[in-house]
Formats: sequence, structure tokens, C-alpha cells
Amino acid sequence: MIPTEVENRIANYFFHRYLPNEVMRKIVDRLLPPCVWMEDENLDHDELVNLAIEIIDKQLKEKKFR
Repeated sequence: MIPTEVENRIANYFFHRYLPNEVMRKIVDRLLPPCVWMEDENLDHDELVNLAIEIIDKQLKEKKFR
């Protein structure tokens, strides 16, 4: 199994290298407020991930990556 830290670093690379700036901006606009205003222990990380995935899916639709 791939260690979580390695998966996170790969995902972070992909996220910053391949997502269009517009998609990144929408994700930041949606996720930043709860991250700023709530204590970390009160954040629902699964919900934040799901919100980001919804934005990515909606914005990228059928686009493919090489």
C-alpha cells in the first residue's frame, strides 16, 4: 500500500500543476471561509473534500488529462 504521505504529495502536485486557475479559485473561495472561521478540530475534513470534488467534477466535466 502507498503511504498516505506519498499519496498526499502526489495529489498536491497534481492539484497545483494541472487544475486550471479558475477551478482552483472556486475551490479556495468555497473552502477557505470554513477553514478560517472554524477550529481545526471542528472541521469536517470529509465534507471539505466532497465539496472540492463536486467543484472539480462540475468545472472539468468531460475533460481528460494526459
